[in-house]
Order: sequence, then structure tokens, then C-alpha cells
Amino acid sequence: MKIVIAGSSGRMGRTLIEAVLKDGAMSLTGALEQADSPFLGKDAGELVGSPCGVTISADVDATLAGADCLIDFTRPEGTLAHLAACRRHGVAMVIGTTGVDAAQRRQIEEAARDIPVVFAPNMAVGVNVVFKLLDAAARILNEGYDIEIVEAHHRHKVDAPSGTALRMGEVVAAALGRDLAECAVYGREGVTGERPASQIGFATVRGGDVIGDHTVMFIGEGERVEITHKASSRMHFALGALRAARFLRGRKNGFHDMQDVLNLR
Repeated sequence: MKIVIAGSSGRMGRTLIEAVLKDGAMSLTGALEQADSPFLGKDAGELVGSPCGVTISADVDATLAGADCLIDFTRPEGTLAHLAACRRHGVAMVIGTTGVDAAQRRQIEEAARDIPVVFAPNMAVGVNVVFKLLDAAARILNEGYDIEIVEAHHRHKVDAPSGTALRMGEVVAAALGRDLAECAVYGREGVTGERPASQIGFATVRGGDVIGDHTVMFIGEGERVEITHKASSRMHFALGALRAARFLRGRKNGFHDMQDVLNLR
């Protein structure tokens, strides 16, 4: 399977390159970067200590020629530009980009009418199992429990709360029959009054090199249930993305997420 990596010189891009080069059933055929990147023209494999003969390029159309799948963990604007190119070339796309708003999501769904897409805020297999656990927990702990979501990431992350935390909130809200847009609170300060029973609270921590920690707390009278996922490496995100790419092989179109990839529905 011929794979192209977007944002190839970034932290996640390098991890994806490493994962593809180690996968015997996949080959790295392209690596993309922005037009002003100092890495243009360099061997993508050198970023992970394994030269592979693939040159980092800003020419999206040329790089996608002959590819099977583009994996993109960049920023929404860049992702949408890559999506349009994939649509032109009939190339499948795995999208792990966070910070995507509702209008941008609709553009992804529209493109999926023509090409196969997996779009998920978190590609890690373990996190997607946690989503399933949260659905079950919320349905059982549906009365008398306050719900709070705490997430922590490295100082370089630019969006908050994380896409994973938001997805956790969506899963819990859906299980409880609530609309997250109406019950979520993203910060508390000053005299806030008593906590509404239907509220789902989010707290964000940024610092150091934290890869990603997420905890959902169901807090009742005299007890607290916590469901936590902690990432110590970006490799599990990359391996999940490769699993998503394999899921798309042979599909002509369709909008999917990791619950589909892992058969967790």
C-alpha cells in the first residue's frame, strides 16, 4: 500500500514516517511539507534516521500521483487543501487533524462521497476502546453523578480542549440524551453558583512534553469513577492511523471513524 504523509517534518509526521518504514505491507511514496519549510528537498527517511529515497515536497498533486492513501495530522486549513487534492486524484485519506469546526467537518463528509475517508480526533486503539467504555458507563451512571473531563498535553498544542476530550464529551452526552453544545462548560472562574446537574465540565492543562492524558470523572455521593487514558508515545497514534489506512484499501468512498475501523459499533 502506497502511503503519503502530510506534515512530514512535525512530531507526528516523523512518527508516521517511522511507522510506515517499519511496516512490511506499506511503502512510503511521498512526504509533504509547506512551501516555506526548510526540510523541502531532504530525504524523508533521514528525519527518523532511515534514508529511504523519498524527497519531501510541497507539490501536493505530484506527490499524490499513484498513491493509495494520504495520512494527515496537520491543521484544518492544510487538511482541507490536501482533501481537495485527494478528491481530484481519487486517493483515500486518513485524517487525525484536530480543531476542525462543524463547517470544515461538513466539507470532509462531502468529499467522502467521492473518496474513502477515516476521520477521527484520536487514532489510538486504546482511546477508541475508552470511548466504548464511556458510553457504557454513562448509561449506567445516568443519575446522581457529575461529569468532569480533564485533559493534559504538551506546551506546543494549539487547540483546547483537545479533540479527544471533546469526543469523550460527545460520547457521554449522547449516551445521556444531552446536547454537548448546551451542557458543556469550558472554564470556571469567580462566583459561578452551584453546579447544574446536567453540566459536563472540561479542564485543560498545557505544559512540558505531555503526549496526551485524558480522564473522565463520574462523581457521585461518596464515590468517584474515573476512566483514564495516558499516552507515553505518539507511536500508538501512528499505528492506529496505519490500521485505518488498511481499512480503506479497496473502498471507493465513504465517511468512517475509528469505531468503524475497530468494529466497535
